Amino acid sequence: MAEIYTHKIINSPVGTLKLVADDDHLLAVLWPNDNPRRVRFAINTRENPNHSVLLEAEKQLYEYFRQERRSFSIPLRFIGTPFQQAVWNALNQIPFGETRSYKQIATQVNCPKGTQAVGGANGRNPLSIIVPCHRVIGANGTLTGFAGGLEVKTYLLELESKSASTSNTQLHLETVEIC
Repeated sequence: MAEIYTHKIINSPVGTLKLVADDDHLLAVLWPNDNPRRVRFAINTRENPNHSVLLEAEKQLYEYFRQERRSFSIPLRFIGTPFQQAVWNALNQIPFGETRSYKQIATQVNCPKGTQAVGGANGRNPLSIIVPCHRVIGANGTLTGFAGGLEVKTYLLELESKSASTSNTQLHLETVEIC
């Protein structure tokens, strides 16, 4: 029988988010119109707005949106293939306010010709915002797919760009539509 996880719905500047946890770890941050096949394990959940991990995740996300937090210290559990987990760990190493290309992530996970595979793993990242898949852009600097939508991706990158007081360089973001 599949494990039943706990969830909490929160409002944020980027819309309603569904936070999912097991007893001790945050498992997912999901979007309102998320494709249920993108993060399959999060389908079977029950609501618990007082779950300690979910309350802490909510607090840290609110701090992030208020530009009071640059990294997250919530215990995470990655549910995915070993390759997906390697990509998600690489995403977690992208510094606040910076971006990386899919090719750079592919090289980092020792799969330099695996740009498309990295894109697939990035697209299945269940921990949006917390594990910053929004910081991955096309090789030419354009914005490409994001489960929350390109408008939200732009918002998150601009929020981080404003908050990154150590850098005088602003991100130039160009949005492109993808299939």
